[in-house]
Amino acid sequence: MSRSERAVPYLFILPFALIFIMFLGLPFFYAFYLSFHKVVDLSNVFGGLKFVGLENYKEVVLGFEFWWALALTLIYALIMIPLNIVLALVIARMLLPDNRINRVYRALFFLPFVLDAFVVGVVWTLLYATPYGVIAQLMSKVGIAPPTGGFLGNPKLALPSVAIAMVLKNIGFGIILFIAAFGNIPKELFEAAELDGANAFQRTIHITIPMLKPIIAFLVIVGFMGALSGFAEIYAMTGGGPIVQVGSHLVGATKITGFLLYEHLQQLRLGMASALSFVLLTFALAFSLISLKILRRGD
Repeated sequence: MSRSERAVPYLFILPFALIFIMFLGLPFFYAFYLSFHKVVDLSNVFGGLKFVGLENYKEVVLGFEFWWALALTLIYALIMIPLNIVLALVIARMLLPDNRINRVYRALFFLPFVLDAFVVGVVWTLLYATPYGVIAQLMSKVGIAPPTGGFLGNPKLALPSVAIAMVLKNIGFGIILFIAAFGNIPKELFEAAELDGANAFQRTIHITIPMLKPIIAFLVIVGFMGALSGFAEIYAMTGGGPIVQVGSHLVGATKITGFLLYEHLQQLRLGMASALSFVLLTFALAFSLISLKILRRGD
């Protein structure tokens, strides 16, 4: 093969490489550069920078607001991820037979996933509204009083309410993945297990779940990434509130890390925002590696 022939594949990927470098590579390194600087001249945000070393990282890691946001993010993820996986798995098993009505249901479950999170958040804000929202009206009809402050105004219910809304938005993605994965499990495994006297629960635990581990690992990692970067749903539904007092600090009951990052950017604290983004990247990478190690154990 001549040198010119070897160069042809690189010419095909060159347009993508240029786009990647321009819109992802350069911003990544510039954000890393910004994380060591502070804006000192608001009239010249990108030019009036002062080198401060690791001060931004120290301010992030030592700040109460960051650890509060991270704790809320973990709670948010712990609600969303297991609920999303379990519901998606159950519904996928129900929709497994490939017939016309099941194909319609698959499309209906998947449709919310392609909608923007902000739009879904606005819709759920209307559904959660008290006392005239649909959910509050249904609760009233069966004699259940809506929660004090409403679902999104109650500090104890605001974050779970947002999480449930996002589970129902994203569940279609997991359903499609599980349906595809079910089709790749050899039927001979189930037939052999039945001959050995295994019941449905045993077949699920010892065959179905282990064979679905790659999909489960993927959904866990994607779910955690989504929780860390969650912003649009919080912005649309709660704005980071309601405000609660924790010790001597006034903090938002739904101000997760993605919304905290937005606040830094909104206030032109570019160095803090960049430092926070790289701290979150470290947490995301560590969580991904730990999750893969745990889920691969026993393979």
